[in-house]
Amino acid sequence: MNVTLKPFDFAQAAARAGLAPNGQPLARAASAPAAAGGASFQSAMVQALRSVSEAQNQSSRLQREVQLDNPSVSLEETMVAMQKAQVGFQATLQVRNRLVQAYTDIMNMQV
Repeated sequence: MNVTLKPFDFAQAAARAGLAPNGQPLARAASAPAAAGGASFQSAMVQALRSVSEAQNQSSRLQREVQLDNPSVSLEETMVAMQKAQVGFQATLQVRNRLVQAYTDIMNMQV
């Protein structure tokens, strides 16, 4: 059996997934009213998740700098960053749990 692989076309795969080559969603007519009317739930969630991710990355960076004994990074600053990242992650986890519970409740409703 002879197997041949075709080259992977990232742009075509991203277009099939509804994304631009840079990873951003493609503009659609249905999403235009939501953008014009203000922030949508999706954009608020994406922004919140990015914020939590940035806090975790900042915390990891500061931890690494403390371990490398960088004199410009204080232990107090690192501990505060770690706590901020932990609180953000716990809040995100609670929001996720509430959303899953709401979805389950809706799916269990009788029509």
